[in-house]
Amino acid sequence: MPDATGLELLAGELRDADDVSILGTLHFRGQATLLIDAGHVRAVLARLRDQGYAHLMSVHGVDYYPEEPRLGVIYELLDRARRDRVRVKARVDTADPRIASVTDDWPTANHQEREVYDMFGVLFEGHPDLRRILMPEDYEGFPQRRDFPIGGEPVLFTKDQALGSDYTQ
Repeated sequence: MPDATGLELLAGELRDADDVSILGTLHFRGQATLLIDAGHVRAVLARLRDQGYAHLMSVHGVDYYPEEPRLGVIYELLDRARRDRVRVKARVDTADPRIASVTDDWPTANHQEREVYDMFGVLFEGHPDLRRILMPEDYEGFPQRRDFPIGGEPVLFTKDQALGSDYTQ
């Protein structure tokens, strides 16, 4: 991980290329994070790739309820030569949860973006096959959002089937 100074230097280089793409930095518990504007995700990741962060290790979602913009998409990049990682965090509103897909540049993002879409409802524009990957196609809602109802569907056990009752009764 870049130390706090290295992270600021990296952010400065990215700001020199595009002054509105980097919103801030966060260095917490040895983890370096670049906070970026969601509209510049492809450009920022491309610049980081040019600087040696050639491996996209993870794409995942976060719900920051009740804050807005509420939904976060986090990309974790790895530079194998320097054994260095950096996180890139973009946030989108729930009213219009859209961000550009990076699958053209990073093929490994394909299924990971689908999972973020399936669990959080973030729409990845330009994704080649954006559909549910974990939940059934007809499932309504996004189960990892914090406002999703907790609980479940009653299960009808075989031993209770003749009675028409379930375990909740």
